[in-house]
Amino acid sequence: MREKLPYASNFQDLLVYKKKAMELAEDTFTISLSFPREERYSLTSQIRRSSRSIGAQIAEAWGKRAYIKHFTSKLTDAEAEINETEHWIDIAYNCQYISISSRNKLKKQCFDINRLLGGMIKKADLFCNTDCLH
Repeated sequence: MREKLPYASNFQDLLVYKKKAMELAEDTFTISLSFPREERYSLTSQIRRSSRSIGAQIAEAWGKRAYIKHFTSKLTDAEAEINETEHWIDIAYNCQYISISSRNKLKKQCFDINRLLGGMIKKADLFCNTDCLH
């Protein structure tokens, strides 16, 4: 019989995925709707892609739990996507496409996701209990 992991039975159960990463992707999409048309294939596309990739990297990490190093590697990929998203948020703010309150809200979401991912990386052995995987 499979032992239940202490945090989740699938990646969709993870707070960092279902609440934080998905919310950031949705908020980024909504805010980017107001970007100028000439930004469609550059800033708009980039910020949407990087913010959506955070959740995708978390999902991929879940699939790599048989090996702690693979799991943590994918989570650090998610952290890299957060950094990229923050870069695009700053660009959008500097170009005056978003307000300071929107910038601060999105950056706070990035900070919260990064904090949760850091905790997962530190406690990777709890997520990668290989007795539970197969």
